[in-house]
Amino acid sequence: MATNDLQGTLELLVLKTLAATGSLHGYGIVLHIQRASDELLTVEEGSLYPALHRMEQNGWIQSEWALTETRRKAKYYTLTAQGRRQLDRAEKSFDDLVKGVRAVLRYA
Repeated sequence: MATNDLQGTLELLVLKTLAATGSLHGYGIVLHIQRASDELLTVEEGSLYPALHRMEQNGWIQSEWALTETRRKAKYYTLTAQGRRQLDRAEKSFDDLVKGVRAVLRYA
């Protein structure tokens, strides 16, 4: 297993969230992940914003400033075409990781 597989999981969750929702600000991404996981997953802001920055630098997402529903200024993130390709790769990699972990758990 590559050492960045678990770090890549946050990126996978963010990319999948943006693919499902279109465009969200950071707090909206956090809420979506919590709700979609039945409150099993919690994303800390200290992890989310550096990941968003990395993903934007990689060209997987783009951002623009806009007003939220409560009229506050926030940065909204959307998936790019390159991000969709990365999402496909990340989902495959995660599926392989899960298969490997399941195999070890069955064996042990």
